[in-house]
Amino acid sequence: MYPEDGFRELDRHECLRLLAKAAVGRVVYTRHALPAVLPVNFGLDDEGAVLLRTSAASELARAIDGSVVAFEVDEVDAVAHSGWSVVVTGRATVVTDPAAHARLRPIVPRSWVPSPDEVFVRVAPELVSGRELVGGRTMYGLNLSA
Repeated sequence: MYPEDGFRELDRHECLRLLAKAAVGRVVYTRHALPAVLPVNFGLDDEGAVLLRTSAASELARAIDGSVVAFEVDEVDAVAHSGWSVVVTGRATVVTDPAAHARLRPIVPRSWVPSPDEVFVRVAPELVSGRELVGGRTMYGLNLSA
């Protein structure tokens, strides 16, 4: 990002605040050596880790356990040419501790495709970044709304 390019870098606190307001994000992982993106509902823990609930037999759970993934959430106003985007990058792990399952059950939304054999996946917030686009500004100082 450059000064006056219309973007504002968000600090970690702002990123986590925006993540907490969102209901759906996108997990980015590797499938068959290629990037894959999957929209999912999610929750956050007190440390800012992204928490997912999915079927134990799902391709997602198998593909991301132990892998570094990215998780992206955004909000865009196409009319005002503004919005924000937050990315959490970190290692994803399937939570195996039964005590942790009991703690996570009330804070992680049910999967939109519920399964009798669910697992929780935790994405550690190793890198949290974000940016906000202020509508109508460019790096050349032009006001696009004029």
